[in-house]
Amino acid sequence: MTMATPASPTFAYSTETLQSLAQHVLHLAKALGASDCSTEFSDGHGLSVSVRKGAVETIEHNRDKGMGVTIYLPAEAGQQGYRRGHASSSDFSLDALKATVQAAYDIARYTAVDDCAGLPEPESLQNSPHDLGLYTPWNIDATTAIQIAQTTEAAAFATSKQIRNSDGASVHAQHGHFILANSRGFMGGYPYSRHSIACAPIAQSGRNIMQRDDWYSSQRDPAKLAAPAAIGRYAAERALARLHARRLSTRRVPVLFEAPLAAGLLGALTQALSGGALYRQSSFLLNSLGQQVLAPHLQVWDDPTLQGGMGSASFDDEGCRTARRQIIKDGVVAGYFLSTYSGRKLGLPTTGNAGGAHNLSLTSTQTIPNDDLPAMLRKLGTGLFVTELMGQGVNYVTGDYSRGAFGYWVENGVIQYPVEEITIASNLKTMLRDIVAVGADYLTRGTKTTGSILIESMQVAGN
Repeated sequence: MTMATPASPTFAYSTETLQSLAQHVLHLAKALGASDCSTEFSDGHGLSVSVRKGAVETIEHNRDKGMGVTIYLPAEAGQQGYRRGHASSSDFSLDALKATVQAAYDIARYTAVDDCAGLPEPESLQNSPHDLGLYTPWNIDATTAIQIAQTTEAAAFATSKQIRNSDGASVHAQHGHFILANSRGFMGGYPYSRHSIACAPIAQSGRNIMQRDDWYSSQRDPAKLAAPAAIGRYAAERALARLHARRLSTRRVPVLFEAPLAAGLLGALTQALSGGALYRQSSFLLNSLGQQVLAPHLQVWDDPTLQGGMGSASFDDEGCRTARRQIIKDGVVAGYFLSTYSGRKLGLPTTGNAGGAHNLSLTSTQTIPNDDLPAMLRKLGTGLFVTELMGQGVNYVTGDYSRGAFGYWVENGVIQYPVEEITIASNLKTMLRDIVAVGADYLTRGTKTTGSILIESMQVAGN
């Protein structure tokens, strides 16, 4: 049930070798007396380069490998659950593997019994994974990567004479594969890749007025990356637009979150609905299953089956099968993000989300194809368009939200001037319910896809 790694001279270990090592570790654990065991072996390599003002700053090649093993020992008579121990190593020699398994076993011997610990039930495991297109190697050398980074940065400088400096441009290519196995018959794994191009120019007006912005493109398939020159130009345009920013007086106004920041709001929702936060009572959405928490026009899906998606996977970090699920239906919570352990804590089955959410998307039944960013600014009317957030002012227990921000003051749907040194504040419960519209300017950042998000009202603190 393992997808074979395509022929590649760059992986240090073949799929078959990782499978053999995993089987060996399971055998060692059983020989010690473990009732159950899980293990994972991974192997990867990558290239990263960065340039600044045309000159090469860094060239980094990395090769990584690692393994981890978790041992489960049964509870004493009259108790339910397991004692659990975990150990890891970057040494794949047989002696090192034996020592690592022994270390995990010794840790398990002295841990407390946990009645929710243990491997997933066999019926939850994925026995028929399928290829989701997660591995497209980028056969790029350092010379070519440097040329791409230089092209990206040069396009930024060519945009305007006011682009006088740069924090640089970078190119990253990462490839890896892994095998996950447990003593209940599961063994699976696949190769994967992640590639990106980024640029961060600095615009200057006069001697003392400077603004920095950035843009990037990230894909599993390098052919789908945005053109380097386009990335550089757009990053420069963003930096230029920030020049001569002003401050605002304190006021309460509608706020439009640019799509990259809107993905962060989707991430906050995910955190609040995750099993770990729920069973620890550290979420502002406790006991929210079946409850209205978003505006009724909003839908959220989690789709691990998306071809080439950054969060796609046939099985989760425990080997449990995954499936496309609706998390929010018409604003109502239809599901949580649960692992086997957090599910047991809550008395619910796993949702195949050990390791987190997969490919999340936020949509609105009110969005039409013409709802691009200019249309969303018109819907905003007079208010604040936010393009950058600073600080970590989010309390996931209470939902309190307070972040430093940069953006643009908008009147009658038209941007008037950039604004800085402001703080936006509200409560996430209120913000989620007060989402007025979602734009059709969809953007994927990591594993989250959404358009810009318009919130009815937030407090803006300034002068």
